[in-house]
Amino acid sequence: MIVIQFGISPIIMVVVSTAGLGIFFGALLGYAVVAFRVKKNPLVEQINAILPQTQCGQCGYPGCRPYAEALANNDEAINKCPPGGEAGIRALAALLDKDVETLDAEHGEEKPLMVAYIREDECIGCTKCIQACPVDAILGAAKLMHTVISEECTGCDLCVDPCPVDCIEMRPAYNELTAWQWKTPQLPGHIIATDIGQSATTS
Repeated sequence: MIVIQFGISPIIMVVVSTAGLGIFFGALLGYAVVAFRVKKNPLVEQINAILPQTQCGQCGYPGCRPYAEALANNDEAINKCPPGGEAGIRALAALLDKDVETLDAEHGEEKPLMVAYIREDECIGCTKCIQACPVDAILGAAKLMHTVISEECTGCDLCVDPCPVDCIEMRPAYNELTAWQWKTPQLPGHIIATDIGQSATTS
C-alpha cells in the first residue's frame, strides 16, 4: 500500500500565521481607536480658530490651544491675548456671549504684526533661537548661520532674549503706506530738450 502524505510548506505556514496576526492586531487597534477615542470640544476648535496662533505665551498659557481650552472649560478671561488685540477680544466676546473688555495690560499691548530678523553676519550659530521658536521658523545648525523663514514666523518674540549676541530684531511683517520708504529718483546730469515741440509748431 502506498500512503500519500500531504505536507504544508513552512513558507506557507509563516505567511498564513503572519497574515492572521496582522488581521487580529489590526482589528484590535481599530476597536481601541473607537472605544478610547477622545471627543473634541467643538467650542475649543472655534475659539482656537479665532486666536492668532502666535504661540507666544503672553496669555500665561504655553500656546493658543491651551488658552482656548481654558476659555471653553474654565471661564478664563477673554482679554489676555495681545497679538489678537481688540478684534480678537470682540470675536471671542461674540462667540462666548460675554461683554467686550479692554486688553489686560499685564499681558502686553497690541502691536502690529512683526517677524523676527537675524542679522546673519553677527550670528554665531548657537542654536538657542532655534530651540526657543515654537513654530520651527528658524533654519540653521550649530556653529552655522541661522535665518528666519518669514512666512512661517508668527512674531512671538521668544527668540530675541535667548540670543547671546543680540543679533535678532523684530521688524514689521509688511510695510504700511506710512512706513514705505520711497527711493529718490536719480536725475541725469544734463537734460536735453527735444525739438518735438518746435517741429509741431513749424508744421
